[in-house]
Amino acid sequence: MTSDRYLQPGWFTRNVFNRLVVTVNLLTFDGSRYLVAPRGVTQWVRNLREAQEGTLRLGRRDEAFRAAEITDANKVPILRAYLKRWKMEVGIFFDGVGPDAVDTELQRIAPNHPVFRVDSHPR
Repeated sequence: MTSDRYLQPGWFTRNVFNRLVVTVNLLTFDGSRYLVAPRGVTQWVRNLREAQEGTLRLGRRDEAFRAAEITDANKVPILRAYLKRWKMEVGIFFDGVGPDAVDTELQRIAPNHPVFRVDSHPR
């Protein structure tokens, strides 16, 4: 079950943080790549759910991809790995849950954070 939770970015996030973070927070985990939505069901999440494909800009390179949304039941190890890698940047959006949390805590917040597996797809 997914949630429609969305955390509106504050002034600092909109005006300072987003300008500093110009790369995609793409997570590589167990041989697959994932996009995680730390702020919940944002517009890019809604768009990706509808289109199921897109283009990633990785540095100066664009890459076409297909996306498959991960079920809440399968998010725990991905969220743990994501928080290990990006907690400093996005931890505030995870209700105090960090990478060392027990599985039940990660499972509790899973519906609030859409996760998509990203597979290369030449167009």
